[in-house]
Amino acid sequence: MLYLTSRKVLAPSLRAVWRPTVEGTRNVPRTGGVILASNHLSFVDSIVIPACAPRQVFFLAKADYFTGTGLKGAAMRAWMTSMGMIPVERDDTRAAQRSLEIALEVLSEGKAFGIYPEGTRSRDGRLYRGRTGVAYLALEAGVPVVPVGLQGTQDIQPVGSNRFQRAHATVRFGEPMHFTEAYAGVPAGRARREVTDQVMAAIHELTGQPLADGYNEHPPAQ
Repeated sequence: MLYLTSRKVLAPSLRAVWRPTVEGTRNVPRTGGVILASNHLSFVDSIVIPACAPRQVFFLAKADYFTGTGLKGAAMRAWMTSMGMIPVERDDTRAAQRSLEIALEVLSEGKAFGIYPEGTRSRDGRLYRGRTGVAYLALEAGVPVVPVGLQGTQDIQPVGSNRFQRAHATVRFGEPMHFTEAYAGVPAGRARREVTDQVMAAIHELTGQPLADGYNEHPPAQ
């Protein structure tokens, strides 16, 4: 019910405010498990993609967003749930493994799962090297990967700001990428690295971002 409400009310309202340019929605399979792998420019990316995708997309989110109290906490939980967010304890020692387990559960149920191979938001606008979790999921679940290219979302919510701005964004859904048959019998480490690099190359074609040499790291805690 929450998802239907967000799909019929919230998503159109958000699109009316931000007026995003959306391309390639036909590339997103309407049924079956699929991974939407995107570049990451802003917290709002996890709102923009579900609002523009032709089907529900599930993302992982910090469990803190679901633990608030009072009316504000209840509203936040309803909002996050309606947008397809799944809580995960990121400070747990098994957080990374648990995240992969949750993602596989979502995909095994024939749903769409959103992931940012860079791991965290790009604070300088460059596209960083992808981490291999996206390839692990694609090969383990046997599902296609749809690359997603975002532009302009950093202007809707600039890094360090907790306010949304009225700004234009572009969301491009690329053609589905299939890897299961091509990498059957290939050593796991090599397969994951090559698949991840192909996904990142597809994202780069959609965004045209300058490429960074290495991985993106979380900024130091303040």
